[in-house]
Amino acid sequence: MIRTIGTEEIIKNIKEMCIEANHVLSKDMEEVFLKSVEQEKSDLGRQILFQLKENLEIAGEDMIPICQDTGMAVIFMKIGQDVHIEGQNLNDAINQGVREGYIEGYLRKSVVEPVERINTRDNTPAVIHYEIVDGDQIDITVAPKGFGSENMSRVFMLKPADGMEGIKDAILTAVKEAGPNACPPMVVGVGIGGTFEKCTQMAKHALTRDVNEKPSIPYVRELESEMLEKINKLGIGPGGLGGTITAMAVNIETYPTHIAGLPVAVNICCHVNRHAHRII
Repeated sequence: MIRTIGTEEIIKNIKEMCIEANHVLSKDMEEVFLKSVEQEKSDLGRQILFQLKENLEIAGEDMIPICQDTGMAVIFMKIGQDVHIEGQNLNDAINQGVREGYIEGYLRKSVVEPVERINTRDNTPAVIHYEIVDGDQIDITVAPKGFGSENMSRVFMLKPADGMEGIKDAILTAVKEAGPNACPPMVVGVGIGGTFEKCTQMAKHALTRDVNEKPSIPYVRELESEMLEKINKLGIGPGGLGGTITAMAVNIETYPTHIAGLPVAVNICCHVNRHAHRII
């Protein structure tokens, strides 16, 4: 049976999610951040984490953005094939939600034309990823992405012979080169497989996965654990000033790839790793 959802409902939810994601840490990120505060062994590292913790508390209490860079809105839409969307064009509706969220939430508008650098004045257009799934619901994730960490993204088109060791070296290389620029402690999203563009999309989407959820594939689960340990032995630490907590989580997604390739993408996010999730 077909279920009808009006675009006005989509606009309302995306507007609210843009504001929510920029002001309130998601539950999983709050938990892993507080755990990092307890686990950091460096005195300076702990000091930095306590300052970040205070910032998060002020942002939540006073409803001011967690970070002054309120990001470019990235939207993941999983649309049930039994949904009929009624109203305006869906792309336009999503951008309208972003527009209203950034204007009504007094969030910094950071989107510009790429060459002439003219600001669009409302943080649109968003970057939108669609997926058609079973069911009669729409699953929405809004992930505002700041560019201090986004600029540290890397793609490695490895050879199949590079294998698992090549993947590990690629992840560590990306994190080492990012250093303090990605505002550590960070969450590291990794996409392995597919094609050039597929692995980058997976790396971005991996950042939105609840850090408490573990992959069902054993080798992926083991790789996440191993890479988190190795990254935290790099000594970059909170704020890049040294310490034992450089990353709070490593989230990996995989996809089958061509016999001749092994694409690997790394997309890093700062300690807030902003995202909001709703199902309508």
